[in-house]
Amino acid sequence: MADEHEHVPVLLNRIVELFSPVFSDREAVLVDATVGLGGHSDALLTAFPSLRLVALDRDPNALELSAKRLAPHGDRVDFVHAVYDEMPSALQGLGLSRVDGILFDLGVSSMQLDRAERGFAYSKDSPLDMRMDPTTGITAADVLNTYGPGELIRILRDYGEERFAQRIVKAVVAEREKEPFTRSGRLVELLYDAVPAASRRTGGHPAKRTFQALRIEVNGELEVLRRAMPRALSSLAVGGRIVVESYQSLEDRLVKQAFAELAKSRTPEGLPVELPGHGPELKLLTRGAEKAGEAETELNTRAASVRLRAAERIGDRAR
Repeated sequence: MADEHEHVPVLLNRIVELFSPVFSDREAVLVDATVGLGGHSDALLTAFPSLRLVALDRDPNALELSAKRLAPHGDRVDFVHAVYDEMPSALQGLGLSRVDGILFDLGVSSMQLDRAERGFAYSKDSPLDMRMDPTTGITAADVLNTYGPGELIRILRDYGEERFAQRIVKAVVAEREKEPFTRSGRLVELLYDAVPAASRRTGGHPAKRTFQALRIEVNGELEVLRRAMPRALSSLAVGGRIVVESYQSLEDRLVKQAFAELAKSRTPEGLPVELPGHGPELKLLTRGAEKAGEAETELNTRAASVRLRAAERIGDRAR
């Protein structure tokens, strides 16, 4: 079982700093859309005594663990079992329409990686599951055993940016005809054989990209994020702030595009004044995507790939 003290929230001080202008002097509501083990939320609730938290997670085990960690904050926290693209209906269920802050810490959590039976970590032989909500949906084994070769190649290329997708899928198809895949150890052995030795020496662990691709497919992560961003932004009150931590380029690109769309004016070029209701809806608070410093990365390996973007809602457009 993952110890909550092993969980080190990424860019924690920066996140507290970004939310401080919104939370420091009044009652406010924050949605932690991926509460996980509750590290970020615990720090924010401690820093801002008038803050109310809505803690979302699709993983019931994460909700159980974060509830223990956040118990000292009492009735300031509402826990909701939901995927983050369901945020508007989750808020509606609590009698809320707009909130003052939204935090996303995307990707797989340390708790999910640490629990071998969840199947996320290629370093441990375990069932090929990879569902963030283990109560529903297809597993990684289902994907490997039932998807056609073309679909598997697309997933590895699009979601894992895997150069050797064709070689890997050819080997997977040959192996699954002998016996269906059930455990990660067998898949890792296949990947060691399929990925050329030269790439193994320079490109990191040969299973990393395939495991990422399978996890994204199993959980529909990019489709969910594509739906979630506009829904989250529409739930943000004027003056409210959103902070998103991504850990791979596909996620970060979706966040960047969602922010950019609302940060530009819709007033036709050449007009001397901004048309009412056509101005930018968001103000970007970060110059591009911020990264963790060397000191944090040394202490917390998960911080090495983080990309943080933040924005403030500055207006509502005419609809």
